[in-house]
Amino acid sequence: MLRFVLSLAILLPTTAHAQFSIDAEPIHYSSDEVDDPVARLIGLIDAGEADLQYDPEQGWLPSLLRAFDVPVSSQGLVFSKTSLQRNRIAPRTPRALYFSDDLYVGWVPNGDVIELSAVDPQKGAIFYTVDQHRRDAPVFVREMDRCVICHSSTHTRGVPGHIVRSVYPDADGMPLFRAGTYRTDHTSPFDKRWGGWYVTGTHGGMRHMGNELVDTPNDPENLDVERGANLTDVSDRFASGAYLSPHSDIVALMVLEHQVAMHNAITSANYSARLALRDKDVMNAALDRPDDYESDSTRRRLQSAAEDLLKVLLMCEEFPLTAPVEGTSGFADEFAARGPRDARGRSLRHLDLQTRLFRYPCHHLIYSEAFAALPERLRLQTLDRLYDVLTERDRTPAFAHLTPEDRRAIFEILRDTLPGLPEKWHR
Repeated sequence: MLRFVLSLAILLPTTAHAQFSIDAEPIHYSSDEVDDPVARLIGLIDAGEADLQYDPEQGWLPSLLRAFDVPVSSQGLVFSKTSLQRNRIAPRTPRALYFSDDLYVGWVPNGDVIELSAVDPQKGAIFYTVDQHRRDAPVFVREMDRCVICHSSTHTRGVPGHIVRSVYPDADGMPLFRAGTYRTDHTSPFDKRWGGWYVTGTHGGMRHMGNELVDTPNDPENLDVERGANLTDVSDRFASGAYLSPHSDIVALMVLEHQVAMHNAITSANYSARLALRDKDVMNAALDRPDDYESDSTRRRLQSAAEDLLKVLLMCEEFPLTAPVEGTSGFADEFAARGPRDARGRSLRHLDLQTRLFRYPCHHLIYSEAFAALPERLRLQTLDRLYDVLTERDRTPAFAHLTPEDRRAIFEILRDTLPGLPEKWHR
C-alpha cells in the first residue's frame, strides 16, 4: 500500500505581496484536501490503477516522468547549491530538473529523495518528496516547513510558488551571495541568466552566466562568460551517463522561466480575488447590503489582479533577443507538438526564438486548470481585458509590443481553441 505523509507547516510571516496567512480563510493551504497531479497519482496507485517501477540507477525517476508525461527533453541541470539536497549538488553532480505544464521534478544522483512541485488549481504549488530507497511502492511526503518557507516569499509574489534563480557559483557550486542573485523570468536581461546552471545550445553574440564557475572569489562578478557561451555539449563537466540526458537545453530553460512566472501570477491573482470576494461578503453582511453589491474597493482589487495577470500572460516587458536561439535536446519540437492548434494549424506553443520566445506572445497556461479555476468574476474580467487588447480597443503602452498581426493571430487561436470564452469572442 502506498503511503502518503503530511509534514505539518510552520506559520508563515506575512509578505509585501500577501498580507495574510496562507492557512487562513479562504485559502487553507495546509489542509490535506489537495487536487494536483501527485495527489491524483497517489489515488490511482492506492486503487491499483497505476504501478510505478523502481530503477536501480535513477530510482523512481523514470517511472514518475512517464506517469506524469514529463518529457526528458525538458531536462535542465543546476549545479549551484540552492535547493533541498544542496549537500549532494556540485558542478560534478548537478541537480536535474524536469517539467510539464503542471509539475516540476528535481532529482540528484544518489539523492535520498526526488523533489516534486505540483500545481493545485486553488492552492498553487504543492511540494512533495519521494523516498528514493527501494520499496514495493513509492512513499510520497507532502513537504511544507522545509519548502514553503522559501517558496512563499517575495520571490514568488508571496504565494506558494516556484523560483528560478541565477547566482555566482564558486568551485563547489556554493553561491557567492555577496555578489547578489537574480530571480529569472522572461523580463530578465539575457546576461543575468543561468548562473549556476549548465546551458546547452547556441545564442549568437548574446552572453549568459551559465556553464562557468567564479575563478576569483574576491571578485565574483568576474565570470568568464565567453568561455561558457554557445556550448552544445557539456557532458565532459559531469558524469552525464548517470542522467537521463546529457542536455540542459537553453530553450527548455527559457520556457521554464516564463512558465514559473505565469504559475506564480495565476496563484497570486487567485488568492487576491478570493480575498477580495471574501471581504466583500463580510462587509455586505455587516452593513446589511445585497449579496451582489460591489464596493469601489472590491472592483479596484479585482481590476488590479486581472491587469497584473494579463501583463504576464501577454509577455509584457519581455527581454528582446538580439540573436537566434537554438537548443540541443529536441525540446522545442516536442513542446510545440503538444498543441492545441487552431483551424490554420497555429498554436500558442509555437516558438519564435529569433527576437522573442513565443511566435504568438500569449502564454499557453491560459489553457491550464489553474486559469480555468480562477474565481469566475476574475476569469471573466481577465478575458474581457484580453479581448479589449487583442481587438485593439486598448492601445495602452503596456501592450505596445503586440503588433496588429500578433493581436489578430492570438485572438483567432484562442477563439478556436479555448473553452469557456464569452459569446462576444465568437461574433
